[in-house]
Amino acid sequence: MPRKDPRTSTTATPVSAKATPVRLCRPLAAVLGGLALALTATGSALAADGTFIWIGPQGKAYALDNPPDDKCLDMAQEARGARNGTKKPLVVYTKKRCKGSALRLAPGRSAPANARFASVVFSPR
Repeated sequence: MPRKDPRTSTTATPVSAKATPVRLCRPLAAVLGGLALALTATGSALAADGTFIWIGPQGKAYALDNPPDDKCLDMAQEARGARNGTKKPLVVYTKKRCKGSALRLAPGRSAPANARFASVVFSPR
């Protein structure tokens, strides 16, 4: 049964134990939510127009629209098969913080489907 939160005017609904898959998506949702907020604040002039697509856990496809330029983004979970659908080059790295082996992808190009990566930067300097 929903209960009223005394600190706010919203009604909170308890989370059941069956919501486990949702809990797994929270880190990704937080990253993407932060990116959406950053893109809103900076404007599209500082974004790589287009969509970056990759394959995550259990073969599920993920997409990021108009990613920010010149900012290293760490992946929150397993990532492979990067596809650059933006209008600018990008570089994927095997380690977080844009370290390790690098693979540069021109606009419209894709990495091999099994090529894993842990971070990405769009329009690298």
